[in-house]
Amino acid sequence: MTALAKLNFKSVTRSTQRDPVLARRDKLVAGLKEQQLVYAAALKGEDHRVEKSRWVNNEQGERVLVKTNRRVRPWFFEQDGGWYVQCRYGARVIAADGTNNAVFVKTLKDVGAVMDLFLTAARAGELDTAIAKTAERKPRIKPGAAKAASNG
Repeated sequence: MTALAKLNFKSVTRSTQRDPVLARRDKLVAGLKEQQLVYAAALKGEDHRVEKSRWVNNEQGERVLVKTNRRVRPWFFEQDGGWYVQCRYGARVIAADGTNNAVFVKTLKDVGAVMDLFLTAARAGELDTAIAKTAERKPRIKPGAAKAASNG
C-alpha cells in the first residue's frame, strides 16, 4: 500500500466568483475607513499620506523597489461657510440620497459624524443601489457618431 492510496482524491474547480454587490460594498467601506484617517489628520492640520511601493531604474540601470508617500485626497471640503462631505466610489461621487451628492455641515468637527453615518449605511447595505448606479459604465459615443447613425 502506497502513501498516496491513503488519501481521498477528488476533482474540483476552484470558484473565484464573488458577489459583486458585496465586493462593491467592501470597496466603499475600505474607502470610508481611509477617509476617517484623512479626517483625523485634518483635525491635526496635517495631510494623510499612504506609503506606496514602485519599481524604478536607478543610475546603474537596475530595477529597484522604492517606497514613496502618496497624499490621499479628502472627500470633504470647505465652501459656503461650512463643510461639504461627499461619499465616493473610486473617482465618482455617489448620490447617497438619490439626487444630492453632498452633505453640508457647519464645522470640521461635524464631518466625523457624517463619515460615521456613511460607514454605518454602507455596512448595512443602504448604499448598494446608489453604488450600483454609480459603478455602471455608460457607453462611450464618439462626437458625431449619433448624428451619423441617424442619417444612415
